[in-house]
Amino acid sequence: MRQRYSFHLDQGGHSVTVNVRSGLITETELLVDGKECAFHRVHGHGDYPLTLSGQLAEEPPLPLSVRLDRTGRAEHPLACVLELAGAEHPMPERTAR
Repeated sequence: MRQRYSFHLDQGGHSVTVNVRSGLITETELLVDGKECAFHRVHGHGDYPLTLSGQLAEEPPLPLSVRLDRTGRAEHPLACVLELAGAEHPMPERTAR
C-alpha cells in the first residue's frame, strides 16, 4: 500500500512544496511556486536522509534545498526542513492530495 506525505511552506512570497509517495517505489518531488524543480525515485521505502535542491525565481536566483529524514515516530514518520539563505525552516506536514 502506498503512503503519501506532503510538506508545504510559504517563504518570501514563494511557495515550496515537497510530496512523497512511498511503497514498492518511493517518489519525492520538490515544487517551487507550483513547478517541479527536483525529483527523486528509488525502489523501496526511501533512502533517508534525502536532500533535494532548487531555486527561487528571483534576480539573481536564490538557491534552496529541502532535507527529509525519518523521525522514528509512527504518527509522523518523516520530517522536512527548508534550507534557504543560511537559515533552516521546518516545513509543516499537510494532508497529501
